[in-house]
Amino acid sequence: MYTLGDIPRKTALSYPDREAIFFEGTRLTYKEFNHRINRLANALTDKGFKDKDRLAVLTDNTFKFLEVYFAAAKLGMSVTPLNTRLSNDEIIFIVNDSESSCLFVGEGYEKKGVEILKALPGVRECILLDDKVEGFIDYQEMKVNGFTNYEDMLNTASETEPTTVVDEEEMAILMYTGGTTGLPKGVMMSHRGIMTAIIAANLSSSFTKDDTTCFVLPLFHVSFWPALAVLMVGGKVAINRKPALENILKLIQDEKCTHINAVPTIYGWLLQIEDIDTYDLSSLRSVSYAGSPFPTEILKQCLQKFGNILSQGYGMTEACGVTRLSEEDHVLDGEKSELLTSAGKPSICAEVKIFDKQDNEMKIGEIGEIAVRGKHVMMGYWKNPELTRKALRGGWYHTGDMGYMDEKDYLFLVDRKADMIVTGGENVYPKEVENVLYTHPAVAMAAVVSAPDKKWGERVQAVVVLKENQSATEEEIIEFCKRKLAGYKCPKSITFENTLPTTPVGKILRKDLKKKFWEGQERSIG
Repeated sequence: MYTLGDIPRKTALSYPDREAIFFEGTRLTYKEFNHRINRLANALTDKGFKDKDRLAVLTDNTFKFLEVYFAAAKLGMSVTPLNTRLSNDEIIFIVNDSESSCLFVGEGYEKKGVEILKALPGVRECILLDDKVEGFIDYQEMKVNGFTNYEDMLNTASETEPTTVVDEEEMAILMYTGGTTGLPKGVMMSHRGIMTAIIAANLSSSFTKDDTTCFVLPLFHVSFWPALAVLMVGGKVAINRKPALENILKLIQDEKCTHINAVPTIYGWLLQIEDIDTYDLSSLRSVSYAGSPFPTEILKQCLQKFGNILSQGYGMTEACGVTRLSEEDHVLDGEKSELLTSAGKPSICAEVKIFDKQDNEMKIGEIGEIAVRGKHVMMGYWKNPELTRKALRGGWYHTGDMGYMDEKDYLFLVDRKADMIVTGGENVYPKEVENVLYTHPAVAMAAVVSAPDKKWGERVQAVVVLKENQSATEEEIIEFCKRKLAGYKCPKSITFENTLPTTPVGKILRKDLKKKFWEGQERSIG
């Protein structure tokens, strides 16, 4: 096994003149890409950063994000990618909790970077990824605020390979997910874990140096896997800054992309574009999806549009690549069509079992908690040994998802034990939203559940009981949430009730509330 930094190092030797990156007019060969990565690594070394240090990145997709991942890996540093949709308070918490000492800020987030910097005492270096600066802030003002220009750093640094020896068991990425307590939790991902998942993805997807992936999903998510997988074998990554639909179609056409990975929501939107047939998408040989279950009717439309080239991946930040539903299993008609509601079979790197509440293995067809074991599973939760022991008990990662296995080892998801909501591919934990709702002066009780949504797959649905003699409108409460939470976490709809169902000890029964919204749907998971 080798480390994340070995991907650009080894491919630069094997495919020096092959094109590795295309992004908004910039094209880089593997040799050029690796040289830039080395320059960044050496520039960070010159600034005093070293093995075990941590850095954070706040930017939309750009090839420079990949350069940061790889440069940090070569130095034994770890990267904390920041969800750009988070509020300032949420980002401040993550950067401070991760103990990051370096912050990279991309185009469009300069003002946010300046705003949060004063609340980040541990950050000693701020680096501006792009020359273009939004609004009325120019680079000179950014320099006054303590920012260094990324390209200036690279221009004065050596392109020689760093000599740091990095162990495969070291942490490569510290990625934060929502938490049931209302605070994000850091997932520690080792080099070995990431590389195991990427190699497994390569084997199942059969990527070669002739493949080009149209990269759509955020690099701050575990959805970065297609970029790493294709770069590992000498292919090309064509990067979208943001998932703008027409840009995606144009990129597939112009760069002759052979692969795309996205969430079901994006594919649903693409199918609604009236002139989609004017784009040449014939180069696609593989269309993969993950993040949330595919509404069956939309999945059938995608199969009719793209053909039998769809595959599904099921996983999470803590364990990338748990199962895969192959292209051969995406069948519209006949007995096998029932597999369209499955998450597929365990991937080559994963063992999957279904456990009851006492961690006893369930029989075929019995519903229980999905557990996974393998070298791709996280190291644990950052600075949270108690939660780590609970999640990794018995050597298995307990996902919190409920499901069952059939007699042929296909996994079927039923519901989420932790009530997590997946809306448009983003994870939302009800407790975090409820904590904000309870700060509204008119709210007496609040519960947040998932509800079906044609656009997003699932939506954040709040059920609220107002205090006696108090009033509030749906619009007012939603706007209140938007001031405190990322937009995707805010309720899309609010139902007002006189009371909420509770247990004898007063715990709100979210399951009973959720059931009302999902009546008549195929699956309660989304």
